[in-house]
Amino acid sequence: MSPDILTIGTRGSPLALAQAHETQNRLVAALSRAADAFPLAVFKTTGDRIQDRPLSEAGGKGLFTKEIDEAQLAGRVAIAVHSSKDLPTALPEGLEIAGFLTREDARDVFIGAGGKRFAELPPGALVGSASLRRQAQILRLRPELRVEILRGNVGTRLSRIEAGDFAGTLLALAGLKRLGFEAKATEILDPADFLPAVGQGAIGLVVRNGDGPAREAVQAIACQETGIAVSCERAFLAVLDGSCRTPIAGHARMEDGRLVFRGLVLAPGGTRSVAVERAGDPADAVAMGADAGREALAKAPPGILDR
Repeated sequence: MSPDILTIGTRGSPLALAQAHETQNRLVAALSRAADAFPLAVFKTTGDRIQDRPLSEAGGKGLFTKEIDEAQLAGRVAIAVHSSKDLPTALPEGLEIAGFLTREDARDVFIGAGGKRFAELPPGALVGSASLRRQAQILRLRPELRVEILRGNVGTRLSRIEAGDFAGTLLALAGLKRLGFEAKATEILDPADFLPAVGQGAIGLVVRNGDGPAREAVQAIACQETGIAVSCERAFLAVLDGSCRTPIAGHARMEDGRLVFRGLVLAPGGTRSVAVERAGDPADAVAMGADAGREALAKAPPGILDR
């Protein structure tokens, strides 16, 4: 690969491509180079191929990055573009997160068949979600509802709601905005009830260790505030050894110059939960997240973090 060409690796879903094009456009603008200096390499990952069962049963988050990781380590990809919530807690040896684009709205939304809001669903209504976090938070608030897996890209999930297969689903507002589907949301959910996933709404940019040109390019478009917030969230996740197998939520944001973090660990089914909070100097983001994770571990009822 020419040192003047920085190939961008991405999944092929409409949302992944939208994120890759956003990255490409920002690089073009920031570095005053043509778009063909940042060509896209599109991959179908193991996570994309598995549609019949939760990823928690198949191996976890790394399934959405595996093929791109391999291409990157082989030198065929310089910058990998990922939804930050899909990034495993520990990246493969030889890879590192070089930065994040400015975060989009991190909240979840509810999309109800016939325009129903979440509180308007009748008992026994079927809600679809592939996320254990969302499933647990749904049942925590509405234990009389039914929840089943709903996989596929955003368009597929929306079509299943429109077809009446499910009474509703939860999606990330950030993804809907990037796809121009924001109007599909029935309501934006309060983070007090539906705390987002770690990294939700943030696009993570991964490079090889020691790849100076790729790292410098990413630094030209990276958002420092987003990086601080997500580093806090990922430190929380790392202490809990969190993965797709554990319903964990965490969100950090800047508020009047201080970093404010909330974390939540739930039992599957939402029957039990542990909530933690921190606020402090943004320079202490990683320490804050890790400390919150240790508090959650100490408070967690027996068995809540069992695989």
